[in-house]
Amino acid sequence: MTKTALIVIDMINAYEHEDAEALIPSVRETLPAIRALIARARAAEIDLVYVNDNFGRWRSHHDEILDIALRGPHADLVEPIRPDDTSMFVVKARHSIFYQTPLEYLLAQRGVDRVVLCGQVTEQCVLYSALDAHIRHLRVAVAQDAVAHIDAELARAALRMMRRNMHAEVRPWRRLDLGEPARSGSAPDEPSGGDRVHWSTG
Repeated sequence: MTKTALIVIDMINAYEHEDAEALIPSVRETLPAIRALIARARAAEIDLVYVNDNFGRWRSHHDEILDIALRGPHADLVEPIRPDDTSMFVVKARHSIFYQTPLEYLLAQRGVDRVVLCGQVTEQCVLYSALDAHIRHLRVAVAQDAVAHIDAELARAALRMMRRNMHAEVRPWRRLDLGEPARSGSAPDEPSGGDRVHWSTG
């Protein structure tokens, strides 16, 4: 039986890096979908793992990384998807979520054999993480409208590479299976209020 984990990549972010200006519009567009995926995972008690860059702060832990992001000028991009007390958190220093992190061990301990990726950046950390998951014989899925990009053309190419070369399931977030129990009635994964999810391949 397949067990899935939702991986949220680099969304706890103060947006102080050089590509932030190009990235932020895509983050705003994809944020409702990311929030909806997180809500689905929490509602169904699916493993939810935030894997986040330490941005060169070698004495930081996850609470400090979150606090810095929430005190920054773009806290509105962080607050809606902040980790809760049940979320797992892994700190990384390079592009891949697996590179010299305990994530592989964590997933093995949890019995996870399939990962759903969302977050940023499609053509960088998401792409490299999908490759590293694939070579570890994990099944890979990518929520194509819940990953943010810097360069739209490169992001589209990255999604094609993940689909073709890594056999990743690349779908809009509503069409991705998180392994939830069967539900009846209204779905809890719809963004609330006036949020609209923009269907995008970048």
